[in-house]
Amino acid sequence: MTRLLYQVLLVLALPWVWVRLMVRARREPAYGERREERFGRVPAGLSSGVIWFHTVSAGETNAAAPVIRAVQERFPDDTFLVTTMTPTGSARVTSLLGDTVEHCYAPYDYPWAVARFLRRVRPRALVLMETELWPNLVEQTAASGASVYLVNARLSARSYRGYRRLGSLARRMLGSIEGIVCQYDDTAARFRSLGAKSVDVTGSVKFDAEMPPYVFGVGDPGFGDGPVWIAGSTHAGEEETVLDAHRQLRDRFPSIGLVLVPRHPERATGVAQLSMQRGFSTGLLSDRATGVDVLVGDVMGTLAHLYPHAAVAFVGGSLDGTGGHNPIEAAVHGLPVLMGPTRHDVEEICARFAAAGCFHPVAGADDIARIVGELFADPRRRAREGELAKGVVDANRGARRAVVNRLCGWLGDP
Repeated sequence: MTRLLYQVLLVLALPWVWVRLMVRARREPAYGERREERFGRVPAGLSSGVIWFHTVSAGETNAAAPVIRAVQERFPDDTFLVTTMTPTGSARVTSLLGDTVEHCYAPYDYPWAVARFLRRVRPRALVLMETELWPNLVEQTAASGASVYLVNARLSARSYRGYRRLGSLARRMLGSIEGIVCQYDDTAARFRSLGAKSVDVTGSVKFDAEMPPYVFGVGDPGFGDGPVWIAGSTHAGEEETVLDAHRQLRDRFPSIGLVLVPRHPERATGVAQLSMQRGFSTGLLSDRATGVDVLVGDVMGTLAHLYPHAAVAFVGGSLDGTGGHNPIEAAVHGLPVLMGPTRHDVEEICARFAAAGCFHPVAGADDIARIVGELFADPRRRAREGELAKGVVDANRGARRAVVNRLCGWLGDP
């Protein structure tokens, strides 16, 4: 009954899916491109019999790319396909993996779209990253004869409650997955409770992060000797909060600089306008701006190269309900981390930084201004927290090798 209801809801949602794509395309033109791929029509020339990785968006692609490269080394005669759901993920596939893989968008979870995709691609294996679980995609891929695996898996308490409500639909889907490698024990317990067959724990491959290619070449942002903080991967609504906090900090530290990097670079011009409306001299990274109060990052793939220019980091997607983006990208450079209250996508990672004493939960502009101000007023404390943050990253490395070895074993390591 649950499965039938799910299929009915998919059909009812189809007009809304089209409208949402068109609306998003107005704000982000890339969503208006290659729409046919989202309904299973793959590009001409795409190979069949591939090892298929699905990475969703930019964050998952960043984590998956080194895993994919390592598996490619072990299977040099195989063709690899990487699918995403977002234009930012698509851009990261091109930037990080180039022509070593084939790429297209994954089909939406309509049975006919998935079937069309599978008839063309005929994968020999599907590797899902993190928690991108769609019932038709998983079950139909397994039914086609391909092996399905889930790696670097995470499942928050909130998501677990949602899957439990799906009942038999979730059990059937998880029963189609031959192997699951989880980030942490609590996630593994949740998957087992939902009926998963083979579950193991390796830690998070995000702790094995590599610096992305230095293509753009981030230079000195020109803040001089003043303190600098960074807000990375911010969403609409969060930039206003960050700028309000920066106004308070400017009253206390007149020479303080801010690097503000929206999650989606196409929003950068609007973010820069918000900054200028608040009276800050503002420049765009793509213009090589220097010596401004606020530098807005608008070049894809440069955030990791901007973090080293700051001493304290706020990580976005955590004040607006998104679930929080990856704090490891900041911590690896020795930065204490601030995040808002919605961190369910990275809760176990954040818990490790909190236990070490280098993580600060915040609720709004006043909290951000207070904590950043305290850290800049006490350089020794700031340096100590930065070392602790980097230490957490170093202590949790090694998951990638374990994931790669497990995957290659499943795939039949030659």
